[in-house]
Amino acid sequence: MAENLRLARLYLVILAIVAALRWAMGFFGVPYERATDKVSIVILTLFSSLFYGAFGRRWRGLGILPAVGLAMTLGFISQLVVLLSTVASYVLGLHTYFNYPTALNQPSPVPFGLALGIRLGGLVANTLTNGIAGALGWAMGALLPPAREPSAP
Repeated sequence: MAENLRLARLYLVILAIVAALRWAMGFFGVPYERATDKVSIVILTLFSSLFYGAFGRRWRGLGILPAVGLAMTLGFISQLVVLLSTVASYVLGLHTYFNYPTALNQPSPVPFGLALGIRLGGLVANTLTNGIAGALGWAMGALLPPAREPSAP
């Protein structure tokens, strides 16, 4: 786990930026439908899982199971951010991108308990989905060129 977190440092910085942008979009009243696709944590995480799987295979020598584990770590952390942001939105009584009905796959606002259940389901489903993306990325990693040896100064 410690190695996964070490490798994920760049991803965690980008995740923090995207999460902050999602919060900011809500605070500044940008309509959900207008901006959610531009600052999507789910899309960020899926692409990152693919890339980390591919690059981890080719340039770090990761086997398929460590690549899947790394991708699942990314997925779990991302969904934990979404879950905690949703909880904060409800507890603080804020209308944000995290408790917007469409974000919860609902036609209208839902109570906290239902939102929490939806987010817990997303935590499980998206963690598994990112594991699959990591495996696909690992398979595609064979297409990358081998890592270069550092040149002497």
